[in-house]
Amino acid sequence: MNAENVKQKKVAVTVTDDSAARDKRATERKPGSRAPGFIRKSSLLRLGWQVGIFVVGLAVVGSGVAMLVLPGPGWLVIFGGMAIWATEFAWAQIVLRWTRRKVTEAAQRALDPKVRRRNIILTTTGLAIIAALTGIYLWKFGIVVPGDIQW
Repeated sequence: MNAENVKQKKVAVTVTDDSAARDKRATERKPGSRAPGFIRKSSLLRLGWQVGIFVVGLAVVGSGVAMLVLPGPGWLVIFGGMAIWATEFAWAQIVLRWTRRKVTEAAQRALDPKVRRRNIILTTTGLAIIAALTGIYLWKFGIVVPGDIQW
C-alpha cells in the first residue's frame, strides 16, 4: 500500500511538471503572425490582413487613448488594442509580454505586507492633511457661493 502511494505521488508530480511546461510554452510563443495558413501563402492576402489588423488595432488603441480623458476604461482598451496588434506583429507581442511581466511584478510587490502597510499609512496621512487644510479653509473663509444665489 505504501509503494502504491509513492507511485501515485510520482505520477502526480510528473503530470504537474508537464502541464506547467505546456502552460509556459503556450504563453511564451515565438513572435510572429497568427494568421490562417491560406492568408500566409498569398502575399497580397497577407498584406491586406496586416493592414486590416493594423487599422482595427489602431482604432481600438485610439479609442482607449480618448478614454484616458473621457469616461471609460482607457488603459484596458489600449491593452486590448495591443493584443489585437499582437496577433500579427512581433513588436506588439514583445511589448505585450513585457507589459504583462511588469504588471505581474507590480501586483506581487503590492501584495507584500510591508508595501501595503506603507501605502495605507501614506494614504491615511494624505487624507488627514487634506481634511485639515479643508477645515482651515472653511473656518477662515466659510462656504462662499458664487453669483447671487441665496441660501
